[in-house]
Amino acid sequence: MNEGKGRMALWLVNRENEFKEISHLVKDVVIETQSPFQKIRVLDTWYFSRILVLDNQIQSAEYDEYVYHEALVHPAMVTHNRPESILILGGGEGATLREVLRYGTVKDVTMVEIDETLLEVSKEYLSNWHRGAFDDPRTNILIIEASEFLKTTDKKFDVIICDINDPVEGGPAAAVYTQEFYQSVGRVLSKDGIFVSQAVEISYDENDLHSILSRTLSHTFQICESYCEYIPSFGAMWGFLLGSNRLSGKKVSMGEIEKRLTERSIEGLRFYDAETHRRLFNLPKMVRHRIADQKKISTIQDPVKIFEG
Repeated sequence: MNEGKGRMALWLVNRENEFKEISHLVKDVVIETQSPFQKIRVLDTWYFSRILVLDNQIQSAEYDEYVYHEALVHPAMVTHNRPESILILGGGEGATLREVLRYGTVKDVTMVEIDETLLEVSKEYLSNWHRGAFDDPRTNILIIEASEFLKTTDKKFDVIICDINDPVEGGPAAAVYTQEFYQSVGRVLSKDGIFVSQAVEISYDENDLHSILSRTLSHTFQICESYCEYIPSFGAMWGFLLGSNRLSGKKVSMGEIEKRLTERSIEGLRFYDAETHRRLFNLPKMVRHRIADQKKISTIQDPVKIFEG
């Protein structure tokens, strides 16, 4: 953070690349701590209200977290015929868990989070995110690396949700967005299961990492679908990926989505509904072409990496 000139002011400066940065005026530093894996800051800002910052990246903002988390969770949960056993990889704020627990069909949720410090910070300072979800009796929280859990568990899951930080070089997520990781996900997914992941910013040039992740995921699942939504606090069109061997988010009709939302008593959503679901999968022409033309895949030996500002 930088101090403004001529007045006592704190600015969170988010450098997206060597040519672009976005600054946010900070009202108050709520907590700042260093875990074994990352620097954790909770800040109150004037525009986006409270935000969670991991290392130098805005992870979530009170202003629009519902857009991101509803977009991440509900397309997969609605596409599945009856989601009962759910695995969340990451999601330390508890908001992904909150959205999953809306479903009465859900019998158990395993949440795998590597950073226990982040969980403790979230429980104390991000109550508007988790809203008590950590205490739901269906929830089982494990402090373990996601890839290690995937290698050792014998359990199968109906829906697997990956809400892990972007792949910053040297960070805790560096090896997550790779073919090897996706293959581990496929091993623990039920035969009628569906996987969804946040999949970095969608850019419109040849350096688009989302298209590489899409190509990588398509090497594991017979069905691989991209969708996107603009997230104001990220200042970007954000990508998501669905992977399955049987289920397609694009092919679920609006009528069926509305029926399932009603039958599952899903109420109080601010962003997601049947019309939004359909729109999410309608990608711009150049994005579709970029995904179709992409040949590169992400591997442990040559993973995708985002700029570390």
